[in-house]
Parts: sequence; C-alpha cells; structure tokens
Amino acid sequence: AGNQILFSPTVRGGVVYGQYTTAKGCSYARRNPECLDTALSRGILAIFHKPQRCLICCGYRFLSIVFISAPHLTLVVMIYLSLVTVRLTTSCLSMQPFPNMSQLSAALGGLSGVPELEVEALRPVNLLQERNLLPHRPLDAPEPNLNADLKKANCSPDTFRCTLTNIPQTQALLNKARLPLGLLLHPFRDLAQLPVITSSTIVRCRSCRTYINPFVSFLDQRRWKCSLCYRVNDVPDEFMYNPVTRSYGEPHKRPEVQNSTVEFIASSDYMLRPPQPAVYLFVLDVSHNAVDAGYLDVFCQTLLENLDKMPGDTRTRVGFISFNSTIHFYNLHESLSQPQMLVVSDIDDIFIPTHDSLLVNLKESRALVRVLLTSLPGMFSQTRETHSALGPALQAAYKLMSSTGGRVSVFQTQLPTLGAGLLQSREDPNQRSSTKGVQHLGPATDFYKKLALDCSGQQIGVDLFLLSSQYSDLASLACVSKYSAGSIFYYPSLHHVHNPAQLDKFQKDLERYLTRKIGFEAVMRIRCTKGLSIHTFHGNFFVRSTDLLSLANVNPDSGFAVQMSIEESMADTSLACFQAALLYTSSKGKRRIRVHTLCLPVVSQLSDVYAGADVQAITCLLANMAIDRSISSSLSDARDALVNAVVDSLSAYKNTVSNLQQSGLIAPAALCLFPLYVLALLKQKALRTGTSTKLDERVFAMCEFKSQPLQQIMRTVHPDLYRLDTISDQGALHLNDCIVPQPHLLHLTAEKLTREGAFLMDCGSVFYLWIGKFCNEMFIRDVLGCPNHASIPPNMTQIPELETPLSERLRALLAWLQDSRTFSSTLHIVKDDASAKTSFFQHLVEDRSESAFSYYEFLLHIQQQMSK
Repeated sequence: AGNQILFSPTVRGGVVYGQYTTAKGCSYARRNPECLDTALSRGILAIFHKPQRCLICCGYRFLSIVFISAPHLTLVVMIYLSLVTVRLTTSCLSMQPFPNMSQLSAALGGLSGVPELEVEALRPVNLLQERNLLPHRPLDAPEPNLNADLKKANCSPDTFRCTLTNIPQTQALLNKARLPLGLLLHPFRDLAQLPVITSSTIVRCRSCRTYINPFVSFLDQRRWKCSLCYRVNDVPDEFMYNPVTRSYGEPHKRPEVQNSTVEFIASSDYMLRPPQPAVYLFVLDVSHNAVDAGYLDVFCQTLLENLDKMPGDTRTRVGFISFNSTIHFYNLHESLSQPQMLVVSDIDDIFIPTHDSLLVNLKESRALVRVLLTSLPGMFSQTRETHSALGPALQAAYKLMSSTGGRVSVFQTQLPTLGAGLLQSREDPNQRSSTKGVQHLGPATDFYKKLALDCSGQQIGVDLFLLSSQYSDLASLACVSKYSAGSIFYYPSLHHVHNPAQLDKFQKDLERYLTRKIGFEAVMRIRCTKGLSIHTFHGNFFVRSTDLLSLANVNPDSGFAVQMSIEESMADTSLACFQAALLYTSSKGKRRIRVHTLCLPVVSQLSDVYAGADVQAITCLLANMAIDRSISSSLSDARDALVNAVVDSLSAYKNTVSNLQQSGLIAPAALCLFPLYVLALLKQKALRTGTSTKLDERVFAMCEFKSQPLQQIMRTVHPDLYRLDTISDQGALHLNDCIVPQPHLLHLTAEKLTREGAFLMDCGSVFYLWIGKFCNEMFIRDVLGCPNHASIPPNMTQIPELETPLSERLRALLAWLQDSRTFSSTLHIVKDDASAKTSFFQHLVEDRSESAFSYYEFLLHIQQQMSK
C-alpha cells in the first residue's frame, strides 16, 4: 500500500495471468486464484468491474478499477483481473452477446463517484449488428464528469464546447486516442440572461491576464489562485463588496465568480480610441442582371420597414453606393430637399466626390434616406447596363469608411467584369460530377483578400450577399468577408417571378440581418490552462497574434473553432480551464467584454478519453479541418483524411482499450455515431464527388462549415427526420398554451419511409415535408387543405392556417423548430411523384447513391481499412 501498482496480463495454458509490480519495478505477487485475497490484505479497499473480451476464450474478463489505501494518498489505478479462467475449447470460442446497461450497472454498482453516463459511453457497440443507434430526440452534448457545483457553474455547451469532455493528461495519451482536441465557440450568441457587471476594477490574473471566474480558488478572503496558470493573486478591496447581496467580505459570491458567462462594462483602459458609432454602408449592384432578379425592391422595402430597428443610437450613420459599369454615390445631407446622385465613371482611379455628406447621421437625414429607398428601384428599372465594377465599388467603400470603421453590406448578382478585381469564369460544367477532383476551390486573385485585410485594419467588416443563378466565382469573392470577419449569404436562384420562395427567404434573412445585435472593433482572445496550446483557428477573422483574433464586426450568428495540442504534462492538475474573452464596442457606443469560461476534468486513462468524446463536436472540427485540406491540398485528400479519422480512432479503441477479439466493427457507445456522421459529411455539397454540384454552391457550403455554430452545422450534416401522420400528444411540450408534439427521430434511409405516411426533414436552412402517394387523405385535408394527394399544388411552400387540431399541432412543431435557429428556413412540400423529390432523397445519407457508399457498405469499408 502506498506504492503505485501496475498490472500486466499474460497468457499461460489457457488461463489469463497477470503480475503486480510496484512503481520501482520489483515483483511482489504472482496472480493466482488466491491473489484477490492477497491484494485485499495489502490495502485494496474496493473493486468494481467493467466487461471486456477475454483474450483466450472471447468470453468476458473485467477491467477492474482498484482503490489502494495509503497513509496520505489514495491512488486509483487500472489493472486487469480475469474473472474467467477457462481452458481453450471449442465451446468457449463461441460468440457471446455484449452486456446491456442493467448488467453493466449491476457490475459497477458497488462504486460511488462513477457516473452511469460514462459507463454507457464506454459500452462496446458492434456497428454491423446494431443498426438503430439514433436516439429518439436530437443528441445533447455529453456532460463533463465534474462535481455538482462545478457542473452548475460551467459554461453552456451552446456557447463553448470541447471535442473531448475529458482532457488527456499528455499529448502521448491524446495521440493514442487518435481523436482531435479542439474547441467550438459561439461567443456572441443571443442570450436570454446575461449578468452585466459595472465595476471600476475588473479582476484579472496578474500573470496570464485571465478574468476571475467560477473555477478559481480562494485561499482566503484576500487571495485567489488563477485556474489557468495557478498564480496566487490579491483580492482588491472593491471586490470584497457584493453588489447583488449588498454585503461585504464574501468575494466568492460575486456574480463574476458565480457565472461562467458574464459581460463587463469596460473602462477607458480597454480603448485605443473613443468608441465608434454604428456606421452602415450599403453597396448595391444595379446592373441589368440585378434589376431583373428583383432583389432591389425587396431590399429597399425591407430596409424602410426596419430603419428604426437597426442597432444604434443618436450617432448612427448610414450611406449608400450603387454600381454597374460606374460608381454612384448619394449625397444625403440634411439641408437638401432631394438626394443627389454623384457618378464617378473613372473606375481605374476611384475617388470620393465629397466626404461630409455621403455617410450621414440617420436621425438627422432620415427623411432623405426614406426618399432614396423609395425611388432607388425605379431609377434603374430600364437599365441595359450589364457590366459589374464590384472591385472599384469596394475600394470606394473602403475609402469612405476608413475614418470611422463600421459595416459594409455588399449585394452582388454576377461575376465582376470591370476594373480592379475583375474575374473570369473558371467553372467547367462538364466537371461538376467529377470523381477525380475539383478545381478552383481557392481564389483566382488576392485582390479581395488584400482589400479585406485593409478593411480589417480600419475596423471595417464586409458582409456579402450573392444573389446569382450564374457562376460568380464565390471562391474569390468570399475572401472579402472571410478576412474582415464578415458574413456570406448566397441565394443561387433568387428571382421575383421564377422563385418567390427564395425571394421570401431573402426578405426574412435580410430582416434578421438588419436588426440583429452587432459589435464593432472587436478582438477575441482564447486562453487555456498551462500545458495546453492553441495552434489553428477556423472562422471568419484576421489572426492578429498567436491567440488574438481581430473581428472588425461580430454578430450573434457566427461560430468559431480552434485546434489544440498538449505541450506539457498536466499530471499535477485534475481540471483544465478554457476562457474566451470578446472585447467589443456595442451599437450604443459602450466598450464591453464578454467572457466565457469552460472547465473540464483531466484524465490519465485512455478509456476515460473515449468515454468523454463529444461526437458532434469532433465531427464539426473535422469538417473545418477537411475544408482547409481541400483548399490547401485537394478534395480527395480531405475525403481520405475524414475516412482515416474514423479508421484510426476505432482501431485505437479496439487495440488499446477494448482488446476485443470479436468479428465486427466495434466502437464505444460515445462514438457509435461517428462513422455515420463522417459518411454524411462525405455526402455534403462541400465535400461530395460524383454528384453534380455547382462550384459556387460547393464553395458556399464550405464557407458555412467554417463560420456556422455547431447546432446549425449538425442539422446540415445530418438532418432530423420525423414521421408526422402518426404524431400524438405523448411526450409533447406545453408552451404558451400550445401543444408541441415531439415525434421520434428516424434514420435517414428510405427504409424508414412509407407511401402511406408524411415525413418532415429538418435540414437547417430548409424543411422538406414529403407526402407519400397513399398518405391518409384526412391528414392531407386537415394539414394542407387539399382533398387528396393529386390536388396538392406542385410548388407549395407554406402550410395554411387551418382550424384543425392536426394543423395546429404541426404548425406548432414547425414554429418550435424554427425558434431554435436565427435565420428563416424555407419549407418545400414534396409530393411522392414529383421530380422535386430528388432534393429530399439526396439527404437520405444512409442509402447508396451512384457515387457513394450506403452506411452499411461504409462500415464494411472501414472494417477493411482497419484490417490492413
């Protein structure tokens, strides 16, 4: 007792033996049937067992965790104790089923402090035999194995999530697991409750500058230890007072120590210049192509309706630039009776005709802005100008905004054809279905990246709305938003006549865009516990230093991801902490700091690493890595890397944790959906091959993976499928006098469909309601208002408001699903016999397609790769 005991199993004469050795390496006990009594007499206090396959008989031996008493120390070590000692016979080689949860719980019942969820997470699953692996409800983030107080204080997984909820002690242990370590962040998301702290003193660690948080430790009332670098800091006098309880002498009860997400009102110490006002500049394509699409009417009308709802204060400024082959500025000075259009035709040497009346105070010039928005669509309705000088228009925007910073919103409908940044068509339509590789995923010119970096330096963010049915080289245009922390929106078939549904989505998205919260001149820094380091960032930003991201604008709908490594052993700590601090200027001109802190346990056993795997976070991080790989190397390399990620992790689990000698493809329950998610990734527009995919649509899908929060990425990768014609009130939610049904999730395969049913598929940005040919006519009548299947209109995109219980339930479900995302999702009602059903069936990722495996074939492929 008191020495670290190791155990190594050996095989002799059909019996599993083992050997106890102390840390010094001297042998003191040979395992035999009496060894258990010997071990107990030497200080082993408690044993519990976890089933594993026996090396000899394929029956069960048990992975036993043993508590060893010591004078001042309790050591927990992993040892193997075989409870099966049988000879090698034909009968003992027969296959035995895996244990169920009740058997596992019974075996583990004697030990406290080990969550049942972790037991379930390690349960070995034969993927080739167990086909119904989807939970009934969308998957929740795994809960870290922390005590109740730390769990309660921890950051929400909707904001801050790690690929591994158990952090490996060393890089060597992480390498053995063959799983990626990284974070996914949604730092500026809309929050129902946010503690806002106004204090002249913001308490931070003097060494690493970490903000005080719930995971620091107070040595006494006057000293606290940093949770990241472990430095002991003094508690300032002001921090002794708690403004919430209005009491003195309880610093550990202050709101910043009770909440893992807080926002500080920053002092002048956090300002390089006075906070900027909210400044919005709209850059509008008014070529013939743009006018024909009809977006300008919708834009002007939507902006008119939301002019008073845009974030800002009395200092808010707005401006407008339009362009075709020339650049048009608009003088909106308050002294004018009508807006004045100023045309600059020299696009090779762009200049600003006047500086004092192109960006105007919205409050003072509101009337002129309204006049301009009312008249703008008519001003270009008869244009025959087909050229697009986007590059010069962006140069003009940069010159106009440089003195203040702010947000530029660009609306573009075609390939830029004139001036700086002009582009040529690079897409070969004959190569859209190629299985060999995809060309031109990177930019054709560095013009847009350089311009974005210039904008970022002046605190200008550029958001791009691409509204084009023709190739527009989004791979090049997207750079202007990627590197200035902007957003990218794409409407590939927007037309006011031919596609009213997409025009409606554009209008709703634009309304959200104009009214959503915004932060200006922002920077974000991510800190982590000593021993961990960040080495790669994913998202739209400019990296100013190793751990500092420059975000000219920050919005509540953008997500970020980071990859990490372990530089030093963390054997001397049991917890790892991560902190993201976002410093920004609010639309009201206040400097604020939003801080999120996440705490996770540190583990030394490989089994614990697998038990804490967050399969959705792993999938999203790998998606980001694959997008980078496809651009820097090739699409085929990226696809191979994704397959290898599955092969490597399952091989590592099989060889190091499970030691299972059973045929089949074995995964821990925590990773049982990993192969399915990776297969779904390989079938997405961003990464698929062999299926006709327009280049701009592929590039946009890549941009979405790099900038969306986790929940939105997962809905895109693996949509949720529900059967609706059989919904009931069992398990329904009761919200605001509405009953919201909660139908079970279905696997994405045609096997789960029936022509007698109706099925809803939630793909994130779009809903599909598939109506089977022989669907119950009562359902069709009560929900769609049509007498039968044949009478359903071919392009139906809305569910009528009918006063039937079924209609109310279904509309409540759709509204509830819509509330879980910020941008509007379009609805397509798809008839079983319609040509449009192709778009629905392509999301059934478990089925075979002409160019891709079915799920079962993919599992066999993984198994084959593992055996090489």
